[in-house]
Amino acid sequence: MAEQIAPNILDYLKDGVDEALSQIANSWRPDDPDYRADMYRQIMMMLSYGYFAYFHADAEHPDWSPLWNPVYTLQPNPDDIYYYAPIRGDLTYRVSGDRGTVKMVTFNTQRGISGMIDDVSEVGGYNDLDDRDLQVGPNGELEIIFSTERPAGYTGNWSKLAPEANVMMVRFRSYDWAGERNPDLSIECLDKVPLKARLTSDEILERIRQIAKMPGRATKLFFAMQNGVKERVGINVFEPVRYQGALSKQVYWPAVFELEDGEALIIETELPDVRPYWNIQLNDPYFNAVEYVYRLSSTNGAMAKISSDGKLRAVIALEDPGVPNWLDPAGFKQGTIYGRWYDCDSNPTPIIKRVPLAELRKHLPADTPTVTPEERDAELRARIRAAQRRRRW
Repeated sequence: MAEQIAPNILDYLKDGVDEALSQIANSWRPDDPDYRADMYRQIMMMLSYGYFAYFHADAEHPDWSPLWNPVYTLQPNPDDIYYYAPIRGDLTYRVSGDRGTVKMVTFNTQRGISGMIDDVSEVGGYNDLDDRDLQVGPNGELEIIFSTERPAGYTGNWSKLAPEANVMMVRFRSYDWAGERNPDLSIECLDKVPLKARLTSDEILERIRQIAKMPGRATKLFFAMQNGVKERVGINVFEPVRYQGALSKQVYWPAVFELEDGEALIIETELPDVRPYWNIQLNDPYFNAVEYVYRLSSTNGAMAKISSDGKLRAVIALEDPGVPNWLDPAGFKQGTIYGRWYDCDSNPTPIIKRVPLAELRKHLPADTPTVTPEERDAELRARIRAAQRRRRW
């Protein structure tokens, strides 16, 4: 029997939103009204994303939804365009189309995803491949079959699908935002399935309840991650980590940053000899990527200027320090830094130096160039154009 429909949709949202609001207590400044307002914004962001996650597609009728892109900001990598599709481990799927010219395309199938599962320890990753593992046609043609068993006689790209898998995640990873073209891929279920049906009232209500849970689930996870770094190593110290499952080839180097007006943080690191991909980005105190279209809050191996001694030096400062590799925290004096070494031959741990901004150049190589206001303006305008011309959702 169908559930009796309540007269107010808020009845289905209240418990989940209340749980999300309770997470404000786990923020770094729970009594700060600006922090609370930012948390309200974050909750609205997750609720709006929830419609895509729960109503756009299903495992028998898969389609791509945007995931963690500039609007849905829970710590997306600025170099990545993310897509999500619901799948089922007992079905067979084909992903096909044009690989594009981005630096890398990665595919992950897994059980559960942050924001859509109560216990994040239940998330399991089963596939972790990038297009370097795949056959790609001379004009970028790409086809992959995902199934529990390789189809008889099939010699093309195949990836084993675990019975428990219910998520496929794809990343279009770009280095040169202006010069690379995104992939153009479709996903389809190859099994005989019924036509996509109208949802029942019970199905709609349950999905609304699940949407309401997303802000609390995600915030609980990400606050625990950033607070854990702070508790274990303190501020302005990196703590490298490698996760199993999705992107197991990748070593992250997170840190909690903190600075004041008139200060600068210098991030300094050796670079691996073999480095297919690396980047660094800033997040705000709620684990959202700092604005990265209209702010220079990230850099990568194609954008960054390397010092004459072969090291990377990037500078976090609240105002333009006039040197290469400025990481602009957009007014935030606290947040997290996330760097990535992807499939590198070594994984050096960077260091952070906290110095007076007026003395910055004393701590940099003597030949560090000056970036003029005109050059910075041109750099930012080029970034804005490149970011907007990428297909982000």
